[in-house]
Amino acid sequence: MYVCVVWRWRLWAGCSDLCWKVEMLYPMCDFTLLFQYHVGQLYSVAEASKNETGGGEGIEVLRNEPYEENGEKGQYTHKIYHLQSKIPRMLRMVAPKHSLLFYEEAWNAYPYCRTSKFTNEYMKDNFLIKIETWHKPDLGTTENVHELDPETWKNVEVVYIDIADRSQVESSDYKADEDPALFKSVKTGRGQLGPDWKKELASDPESPRMCAYKLVTVKFKWWGLQSRIENMIHKQERRIFTNFHRQLFCWIDRWVDLTMDDIRRMEDETKRELDEVGRRWL
Repeated sequence: MYVCVVWRWRLWAGCSDLCWKVEMLYPMCDFTLLFQYHVGQLYSVAEASKNETGGGEGIEVLRNEPYEENGEKGQYTHKIYHLQSKIPRMLRMVAPKHSLLFYEEAWNAYPYCRTSKFTNEYMKDNFLIKIETWHKPDLGTTENVHELDPETWKNVEVVYIDIADRSQVESSDYKADEDPALFKSVKTGRGQLGPDWKKELASDPESPRMCAYKLVTVKFKWWGLQSRIENMIHKQERRIFTNFHRQLFCWIDRWVDLTMDDIRRMEDETKRELDEVGRRWL
């Protein structure tokens, strides 16, 4: 499994001062089949939500329901992120305490996730993180999967992140039981991922493969803080994607036998657990 990060910068049209729109593309390849990854992704999201909730912070699920719109069918989710301690200190110093809530709306029509959108009521139109994802049964070889215009695409810089490479993981995040270089799946036989695992996978056309291409758009407008906060967001997005997919791979024995009905029941249970935790600290 590896992550390819593409960074693209251009001036946000319509802003008269220093305001930037930043878009990044993350193709993330996995040693799984396309339908298997969908189950693993949803399982890992639910587990991560529980792990991040407690002590007055975490994730509150408002809605999780099917949707159908313009011929597109999928699952809609609406969440609130209570993440004050994870906000950069410089923002906590100037922003009101109760303004540090972030709202996420997502329309997941797998293998395409149309939009996962993060907003903030305090900053309103001055802040946005939007994620659009395509999942393809390849090894990250699809060129310009989001069909960006040629002028934009030619300025894209590609940065590869190998999640089996421990040196690319922050020391504070490292867990041996979530290291794809050490993990060996009992149920599937997949792992341990060595230094040449991508070449080995490419040479075996019968091996399962899947790539998630995530196009991330960031808009942040705050005089004097734009560049610094944007850099922090870039670093955090890369960290989140890397850690999440390391976990997803190493948790495969937990989710590989689950059905989508199992996942929906698990999501309902997770929402009830999060609601109960939330009632104790909200």
